[in-house]
Amino acid sequence: MIKKVLGIAPKLELDGSFSPSKLALKMGVSDKTDFENISYKKYKGKKSKILVIFTESKNLKMKNGKYFSTGNHPVEALLPMLHLKNAGFEFVIATPTGKPVVFEMWAFPKNDEHVNAIYKEHRSNFDKPLKLSEFISSSLEHADSYAAVFVPGGHGAMIGIPEDENVGKILRWAHENALFTISLCHGPGAFLATTLNEQKFLYTGYNMAVFPDSVDNKTPMFGYLPGKMPYGLSEKLKSLGVNLMNTKMDKTVCKDRKLITGSSPLASNELGKLAAKTLLSELN
Repeated sequence: MIKKVLGIAPKLELDGSFSPSKLALKMGVSDKTDFENISYKKYKGKKSKILVIFTESKNLKMKNGKYFSTGNHPVEALLPMLHLKNAGFEFVIATPTGKPVVFEMWAFPKNDEHVNAIYKEHRSNFDKPLKLSEFISSSLEHADSYAAVFVPGGHGAMIGIPEDENVGKILRWAHENALFTISLCHGPGAFLATTLNEQKFLYTGYNMAVFPDSVDNKTPMFGYLPGKMPYGLSEKLKSLGVNLMNTKMDKTVCKDRKLITGSSPLASNELGKLAAKTLLSELN
């Protein structure tokens, strides 16, 4: 009751999950983003496609058994896509089984015209995405048409995707064909899929920006998460040999070989700029 009065109690949703408290939304969600509408010299080559792997899952189980109402963070997905679109790239939208993309709509920047525009432009593909198995059967032989694989963040990226063999297959395909892999925040949880079936982790020794566990551990105090995370992502990656480039929830972005990562939602614009400029520089 006291938490409700203070506005720090997570909000109970109709399906029994919890979305962030009023205070958490006030602290962490804005009606507009820091997107910079840059006019890039557009890419006109053959490798114009980017596969975007979204989550189709909404509820992440915390250590205490409560579920966090999550999905893909709209800013973490759509700001990088805006930059890459402005740079001349197009998107193939996919989820593990072809179910609709799930967004954290409570985090949607309602008054951001650019975010609204690209969301509406791809709404039909978000509603009816490709399933990963279809992508594997139809597109792995066409690596020369692809520039990158992008895995947006949001805590939803940690539901099922790290355990999905098709995700691991696609990340290895990207690596073997010298495609770029782009991700941020909790999206790098997808990289754990490369360890399935006792395979060697693909990114040992890489520098990477990832959402810090120390912040995830603090957020239940003001009602962002309804409990502690099931495991610490950044520590898990560190244990596999990743060199973490950030300790805070900030704008840190990092490029190491063909991997481009960002630390948090605050890095979405910077990640988009780095990805667009890198792809244009190295593919043209």
